[in-house]
Amino acid sequence: MDTKILLENGTNELEVLEFVLDGNAYGINVAKIKEIITYQPVTPVPNAHPSIEGIFMPRDTMITAIDLKNCLQRGVSKEGGLFIVTNFNKLDIAFHVDAVRGIHRVSWEDIIKPGATVSSAEESISTGIVKLDNRLIIILDFEKIVTDINPETGLKTSEISEMGVRSRSNVPILIAEDSVLLNRLIVDSLKQAGYVNLTHTCNGQEAFDIIYEAKKDGTLKDKVQCVITDIEMPIMDGHRLTRLIKEDDDTKDIPVIIFSSLVNDEMRKKGEALGANAQLSKPEIRNLVTVIDKLVGNEN
Repeated sequence: MDTKILLENGTNELEVLEFVLDGNAYGINVAKIKEIITYQPVTPVPNAHPSIEGIFMPRDTMITAIDLKNCLQRGVSKEGGLFIVTNFNKLDIAFHVDAVRGIHRVSWEDIIKPGATVSSAEESISTGIVKLDNRLIIILDFEKIVTDINPETGLKTSEISEMGVRSRSNVPILIAEDSVLLNRLIVDSLKQAGYVNLTHTCNGQEAFDIIYEAKKDGTLKDKVQCVITDIEMPIMDGHRLTRLIKEDDDTKDIPVIIFSSLVNDEMRKKGEALGANAQLSKPEIRNLVTVIDKLVGNEN
């Protein structure tokens, strides 16, 4: 299946691959997918996490296979089905699923955040739900799934303390990140790095509203001198936010840092075309601080 459907930059749309697991419909952002291949036997890894089926090498690249059914506490997958081979956070990982239904083009405005009745915000492994043809497709948080299996793949907040004592900076920084956990970790890390004037939002629309209001009342420089944004967010994604900032003469000089698990070669080109000043993969929290230092003139 061709997963390389190109979207115009900054349109606030995404392609969702719908797949089936234990009779239920789930989704994944096509931007994370390298390929979809027929299931093949894997080599078990001793003492591995129960959700890791094993490893295999389809083309000279070692890939870890994860049993998605086990991750969702729905038992153990049998041989057969498909592997959705992904790349995010600089990792190649295959997720074992039963079948694939197709690809849907949807707007981030149509992505509904899971409610508190589904699960707590920090524990949820769903980034959103989309309704298509009278059925609900749950878009899974694959980054959280992988981090739960191996915490070393997540934000390495310990890297900040390794930077040593840093001076306090009151530069106003605006953060757009929909994951409650990651939002808090980013804020805590930046505070530890000396940046204390932080405003954090859970999507691009909230961040843009703050910029718009600050521009309208003449307090833009006091409210926003740097923007850090994820790419995947409901209502408005990070690419759309970047485009709106960079197309406005009043805000185009505000540095925008895209901080996302989706920073691969293809997405990097999109970010560059939109005018992003820097793009980093989410584990690189120390690099994020270094880039902020450079962009806001806070280098020692």
